[in-house]
Amino acid sequence: MDQVFKALSDGTRRRLLDRLHEENGQTLGGLCARIDMARQSVTQHLAVLEAANLVSTVRRGREKLHYLNPVPLHDIQERWIDKFESPRLRVLGAVKRRAEEAMTDKPTYVYVTYIESTAEKVWDALTDADLTAAYWGHSNVSDWRAGSRWEHVRTDGSGVADVVGTVVESERPGRLVTTWVAPDEEGQDDKYSRVTFDIQQHAEIVRLTVTHEDLPDESARADVSSGWPAVLSNLKSLLETGHVLPQEPWSMPTR
Repeated sequence: MDQVFKALSDGTRRRLLDRLHEENGQTLGGLCARIDMARQSVTQHLAVLEAANLVSTVRRGREKLHYLNPVPLHDIQERWIDKFESPRLRVLGAVKRRAEEAMTDKPTYVYVTYIESTAEKVWDALTDADLTAAYWGHSNVSDWRAGSRWEHVRTDGSGVADVVGTVVESERPGRLVTTWVAPDEEGQDDKYSRVTFDIQQHAEIVRLTVTHEDLPDESARADVSSGWPAVLSNLKSLLETGHVLPQEPWSMPTR
């Protein structure tokens, strides 16, 4: 939290967050064009925001896209604002934010978490059928080669897959890209979403960035916005402690 307040204390960094709030997913060049400052200085400010987890980045080809991460701001709101404000304002704020963040040509949902582990172990946790069964409640089954089919199979012995798709990119241990679709909609191009796992090692920790794009509507976005943090928290617990959380986090009431 100290890093968040430090990041927010600077007017330029607040303006960068405002620019991302207006248009999420900008390149460094795009941000520099709207800030009267040298490119190197903007890069330094963005590094402070990224260290505070207020900004997350995603590689797309040769470009590096910057996204506003509202989680630390939400933590501040819950700790110091919500206790003094009515729930009505929180609901109105959520509606406004979702309307302003609606996008069609950029990742719909980006989530970043930091795990005390190695890139190889994080990769295995995402692709090993037994490990995914342990923390996800489904087994991710595939040979994980580019072009191969993958299935998200229930662990109740029924063999039923709730999600299927294709492995688009597979670069162990750094990057995995898959398409997602319900089995009964397989083959319908407009029904697929796309999930990218970017795994970056830094000393003894790993930054895992999950980008879920091409979601059909705001209802689907709301579902993944609550689903991914729960699943990845369970993954993080498993890798750092050797066991999953005591209860399934996705079953926890939102209120």
